[in-house]
Amino acid sequence: MKEILDDISRWEKAQQRIALARVVSLEGSGPRDSGAAMVVNEDGEVAGSVSGGCVEGAVVTEALEVLKTGERKMVSFGYSDDEAFAVGLTCGGTINLFIEPLVREPLASEAPVSQQPASEAPQIYDLLEEALRKDRPVVLVTVVERNNPSDTQSNPAPGDKLLIFPPSSDPADAFPTIYGTLGNSDLDRIVARDALGELSVARTGIRHYGPCGEQRVEDITVFVESFAPSPLMVIFGAVDFTAALAKVAKVLGYKVIVCDAREVFATEQRFPMADEVIVAWPHKVFERFGSDLGPNDAVCILTHDPKFDIPAVLQSVETKVGYIGAMGSRRTHAKRCDLLREAGATEEHIKRVMAPIGLDIGSRTPEETAVSVLAEIIALRTNTPAVSLRDSEGPIHRG
Repeated sequence: MKEILDDISRWEKAQQRIALARVVSLEGSGPRDSGAAMVVNEDGEVAGSVSGGCVEGAVVTEALEVLKTGERKMVSFGYSDDEAFAVGLTCGGTINLFIEPLVREPLASEAPVSQQPASEAPQIYDLLEEALRKDRPVVLVTVVERNNPSDTQSNPAPGDKLLIFPPSSDPADAFPTIYGTLGNSDLDRIVARDALGELSVARTGIRHYGPCGEQRVEDITVFVESFAPSPLMVIFGAVDFTAALAKVAKVLGYKVIVCDAREVFATEQRFPMADEVIVAWPHKVFERFGSDLGPNDAVCILTHDPKFDIPAVLQSVETKVGYIGAMGSRRTHAKRCDLLREAGATEEHIKRVMAPIGLDIGSRTPEETAVSVLAEIIALRTNTPAVSLRDSEGPIHRG
């Protein structure tokens, strides 16, 4: 959704009607994950992608039909591997999409968990857009199927929504804030609870419920779309490799923090691609960000200076950060490990450090090294086998 916000705003200013198509589930393999979104305006213009292949054309046809009738619907496109290749898909499988008009209509606001008063005529997509632009965590729940359509009294209608903001770190704000309703306070409460659980692990997908939130009933199918904050990359060391790494990390959606104690090197002019440049020693950065670092975040230590990288490693391993990488040759890292042990680091701590940093792809330039590092981060996060320099032997630079 984030990548199509500007297109939506542009078309709305031109008073164009818009249909929104989202991948809600996949059966077998698919080129785009759940949550992939595409918007189509009434003139047939397209932004975003749900498949990366010729299925897009069929989705446009369905979206224009939705704009014509105003009816929300689920559609599926399924192909074998051979058929998928023929129409331009990268793989076989079935893509299930929910298509609806994008209407910023006022929706009733219930806050069954927080018991907070409803704001005046809130509009779900306005609130969602604001949250996405500010990189705030939020989860959107949409009813996509009603599997007992004859029971109109107890079941919500396709398109009904909840927008849930998690509690903040402020002790006075201990409850989530919920906008919209699925028509039943018990259903709202249970769906909101489950949706916040999905948001906590940045997971998007479908869930099934009964009319009052029953867990083993499939009368209602909802699409839970998690929008977690951008992952954070903290880079220690204001060196040439830092600029390249920050640039590639930004392409992959990271919020990038560059830190170095040397004021002459750590400047915004040298690192304009970074979200923030901090002149400080590592402990100052961990005081600010350490408790927030999680499995999707990364710490990259590029300093080659024990006075800086030993404290950075020691404080990194005390966090829940998903990736810790340190630059340097095998000899440099061997000395680093000895210093870490002298400083009290355990072998488990040292094993968390990916050093020498990056995958063994023969990279030499700062830009190639940046690709190597981000590739290693992706491989580690997805638990995909790949050869890291740490786990190989011989020179890390080939002649």
